[in-house]
Amino acid sequence: MASVKDVLDKLQSKAQPEQLKGMAKYGMTVEQRLGVSVPDMRKLAKEIGRDRELALGLWRTGIAEARILAAMIDDPDKLTEEQTEDWVEGIDSWDVCDQVCMNLFEKNQLAWKKIVDWSQREEEFVKRTAFPLIACLAWHDKKASDARFIELLPVIIRGATDERNFVKKAVNWSLRNIGKRNIKLNEAAINAAKEIQRLDSKAARWVASDTLRELESAAIQSRLRR
Repeated sequence: MASVKDVLDKLQSKAQPEQLKGMAKYGMTVEQRLGVSVPDMRKLAKEIGRDRELALGLWRTGIAEARILAAMIDDPDKLTEEQTEDWVEGIDSWDVCDQVCMNLFEKNQLAWKKIVDWSQREEEFVKRTAFPLIACLAWHDKKASDARFIELLPVIIRGATDERNFVKKAVNWSLRNIGKRNIKLNEAAINAAKEIQRLDSKAARWVASDTLRELESAAIQSRLRR
């Protein structure tokens, strides 16, 4: 069984600190970051397999790559509400946020509850987390009903007026992914985008125009109608 130190040593061996400057340009927080690529983290996660105790230990290090790896190896079936709150409050970079949503949070039914809770919070990355969760569920949860996503449209509309870059981009992502799921949800997402467009907010107008550009495009309409 690998220890936290063993894993950190392996991550350090893959580190490319010269990449940190470029990561910072893309808005990633580079404090407590080694510069390890996501493919290298995925490869290491595959070697380790599911290991909940190791995941918890890696998260506590505060190192970005260790936290992403923690989400990859944790057991989503054992995820608790207390843990989701602890982890979400520790997120300080958009890529860690998205990787935790994609690799762990979306795989537990708590996700549907936490979306609403977190979307109403003021902390930037807590609020952001709600929206990649919606995007990931729209992409991956094939069993979820259309109604569950339609119920989340008011959450997206409320979030669209947040002027913070990392929030508004995630809001946009969530609405676009709902609208690409099927023709019914495409229509619902387009209507939501038009409602957002009428809001007195620069962020909302950007979210709406970018969403409508994609969801009304010939490529998306053709794919969904086939």
